[in-house]
Amino acid sequence: MKALIKRFLKDEAGVTAIEYGLIAGLLAVAIVAAVGGDTGLTGSLKEAFAGIAKQVQTNAPPK
Repeated sequence: MKALIKRFLKDEAGVTAIEYGLIAGLLAVAIVAAVGGDTGLTGSLKEAFAGIAKQVQTNAPPK
């Protein structure tokens, strides 16, 4: 029985797949956090384009 437990504890088959799964999960969470909502990248882009639109409207020649 001890030999079976030792062999089980030393067996590393499948560990790489689990590690890649964890990395993929963390990347997915990071992407959602960066792009989701108005606090991340989306909010920054909205603010930037709103500022550009305001400048264009302010400096546009009269009709």
